[in-house]
Amino acid sequence: MPSIAAQTTLRLSGKLLTLERPIVMGIVNVTPDSFFAGSRIDGERALRTRLDELVREGAAIADLGAYSSRPGGADEVSPEEEMKRLRPALQLLRDEYPTLPVSVDTFRSEVAQMAVEEYGASIINDISGGGLDPEMYRTVSRLQVPYILMHMKGNPQTMQSHTDYTDVTLEVLDYFIKRIGQLLDLGLHDIILDPGFGFSKTTEQNYELLAHLDTLTKILRQPLLVGLSRKTMIYRPLGCTPEEALGGTTFLHALALERGAKILRVHDVRPAAEAITLYEQARPYLHREEHLHYSATRPL
Repeated sequence: MPSIAAQTTLRLSGKLLTLERPIVMGIVNVTPDSFFAGSRIDGERALRTRLDELVREGAAIADLGAYSSRPGGADEVSPEEEMKRLRPALQLLRDEYPTLPVSVDTFRSEVAQMAVEEYGASIINDISGGGLDPEMYRTVSRLQVPYILMHMKGNPQTMQSHTDYTDVTLEVLDYFIKRIGQLLDLGLHDIILDPGFGFSKTTEQNYELLAHLDTLTKILRQPLLVGLSRKTMIYRPLGCTPEEALGGTTFLHALALERGAKILRVHDVRPAAEAITLYEQARPYLHREEHLHYSATRPL
């Protein structure tokens, strides 16, 4: 694999976005069947309300998706239907929110091409890591847009039957090393890594991977995105619903930030932005090699 330098910026439509400080990516679902009902958007008014909220609460990127990837229950959507759902939202974003970078959540190269060439989308977010469309790598390399490379086995309908790992962190690492090399060989420079929490992983495997995120960042030296928001790995151990999982989400965001996450992909922008602010406040003090020394005669 070609040598990889640590990356702290992304090129988005000719502008540089710094990742020296972690950022928030706000989820915009134009789907009728997202696992979190509170994130579903129906109609232009609801879409405009959601986008206003993202801007007001501090999202650096809007992530627009038209194909639900919820485990085991996502309906198949044709490329034509996916593009039909996306076009009005892309048009609104281009016309009324021109300064908000847009990521399009799709595993189809023709959808990616449409979004970038016709509406100026800035990022392609591929849950399959190129595994569901052999043209995706060549397409994003030709378009020269940042590419979110996610780890998943199978597809949204079958992924939860593919959870057999000897060492989940090592296998995710190997997966990324191979695919980063392929993308770099094609001339793509801006690659973001998403470990794929909740995709082809058990709850225990998700937590094992979360505990070792810093291994990925230290070895791969590419920006790391985490999508933990209101997922099963949070609400199942807590015995609650996705609607009740915000507190758990925020706690795991703090753990991910401490282990090197640079982008939080979230339903709830303000709590994530606040977590980043407080993490940045605490960060200078978190790893100081300072120890308190007490006299043997001093009472504790």
